[in-house]
Amino acid sequence: MTLSQRWNRERDSYRPADDIAFDPTRYEVAPLPTDNAAKAFVTRHHYSNTYPVARWRYGMWEGDELVGVAVFSVPAGAHVLKNVFGEAGADAIELGRFVLLDRVPKNGESWFLARAKKALRREGVSAILSFSDPQPRTNSRGEAIFGGHIGVIYQASSALYVGQAPKRTIRLLDDGTVFSARAQQKIRSGDRGWRPAAGILERAGAPPAPEVEADRRAWLREWLPRTTRTLRHPGNHRYAFPLHRKAQPVLDRQNFPKGGHAD
Repeated sequence: MTLSQRWNRERDSYRPADDIAFDPTRYEVAPLPTDNAAKAFVTRHHYSNTYPVARWRYGMWEGDELVGVAVFSVPAGAHVLKNVFGEAGADAIELGRFVLLDRVPKNGESWFLARAKKALRREGVSAILSFSDPQPRTNSRGEAIFGGHIGVIYQASSALYVGQAPKRTIRLLDDGTVFSARAQQKIRSGDRGWRPAAGILERAGAPPAPEVEADRRAWLREWLPRTTRTLRHPGNHRYAFPLHRKAQPVLDRQNFPKGGHAD
């Protein structure tokens, strides 16, 4: 059975294909001019409880109620987009968060995404890259917080599948959320945002992080393994959406992955 991933208060659920038909006349899509509403929605409902560095935000509304948010964001590095789109990656963007409430009927995702793509094309965006995370997560008690997904909504939205990103080891906090490599690097180098990043480990039991860089690096070496656990990740699935002819991916197109939950 094909299932559609939905979110409600940091938990994912899966809606069956034979559910209530989606009625587009009940919904509209509009830009969200600031991060306020988008961030509140995403951090309340998405399992990661995090919000990316946004460039464009769009909301899906049912009457006066916000029922979905798409955040198009700045990736961890420019290479992420250029590895997929080559030079056209300079004008590309990442779909950093895509969250719909669990009560939105099936096909709401593809309808919402199509309208966001149209709006971004008018903004001069050349292409969109989206990642689908197949790796399930549990908290430290073994309770499932995320089922993993293979990106069926992107497949249904005419994306090009360009394979999986490289395998990597991730670090999980007790609640099952990821303590990102970028957050670790901020602490090491003292980049902007290092204090909030260190605060995550402090709330997990680490003492206050030192101000001096050398001491802070030693602090991270000691407390990162004490406050997080490792998980070997197979690599996210990568889906490309060229919005202009020039932005075809430079990676070979592959067959869609199968199995597992849809999203």
